[in-house]
Amino acid sequence: MATIPATALAPKRATSADRPPKKRKGIKSPYSMWFYLIPAIIYVVLFIAPTFASFFYSLTRWNLFTAQFIGFGNFVEFFQEQNLTQGLINTGIYAVVTSGLKVVLGMLIGVVLTSQIIARGYLRSVVFFPVLVSTIGVGITFAVLMNPTSGLINKSLALVGIQGPAWLTDPAWALLSVAFVDVWKGVGLATVIYIAGIVSIPVEYFEAAKMDGAGPFKNFTQIILPLARPATVTVIILSLIGGLRSFDLIWAMTRGGPGFTSDVIASVIYKQYQAGFYGLSTAGNVILFLLVTVIVMPLSWFLNRKEVY
Repeated sequence: MATIPATALAPKRATSADRPPKKRKGIKSPYSMWFYLIPAIIYVVLFIAPTFASFFYSLTRWNLFTAQFIGFGNFVEFFQEQNLTQGLINTGIYAVVTSGLKVVLGMLIGVVLTSQIIARGYLRSVVFFPVLVSTIGVGITFAVLMNPTSGLINKSLALVGIQGPAWLTDPAWALLSVAFVDVWKGVGLATVIYIAGIVSIPVEYFEAAKMDGAGPFKNFTQIILPLARPATVTVIILSLIGGLRSFDLIWAMTRGGPGFTSDVIASVIYKQYQAGFYGLSTAGNVILFLLVTVIVMPLSWFLNRKEVY
């Protein structure tokens, strides 16, 4: 019987060719970071710097050439503004009405425009078109249409025996009339958000509901409503921010009138600026910024913590 040499049984010594190649430590190139530079500069110049400048100038009495530091005097004077209470109430009403209607109408129109209907794509573009139109242009156009005597809206109502109200000159209707126009202009964006939320729902849910005999109402309440919650949260937050900050449409249609019945915080601030109280109006802008932050941030946290994933 042949014997096996001891050298054959001895373990082979690993050579450099047998060892796995060493991984080179990744060298992070700064090249990709340069792409952040230009957006960062733009953000700092157009947002961060003006924000801090606003906080500073709100503590001064300033014009284009000088600035005199007066502490919190502007804030004290702003809260003594005689129209501030009315402006706060109107701002709250306007924000709630516009955001609420955009949520409800946006969801209903979104459901219709994601169903199997004729000319669905065309109808989507028609609904979204007002979003693209200039706000000032919309305000001027509807100011003409809502004229109580010569406006097309009241003339059309008169044909069916209805006497239309004085939309923009009646204190009871002025603010709501502007809010309705705001909804007409902005519901297209809410609809697009809802369409995106609805089409992202897996089709298996609807197929399973169909096998269980569920109808359109059950699909809406049991599938679309809970699973489109992220879209609802987005519409609520965006609409509420827009409603609290709204100015251009109100100014184009009523200029805060009649009297001060449709004044909101932004229009009160603008009137102070028109009167030459630049520091006072800057303090009002800071207060409006803080008000929006105090309302929106807790609401956003509350809505998102219950979000369905």
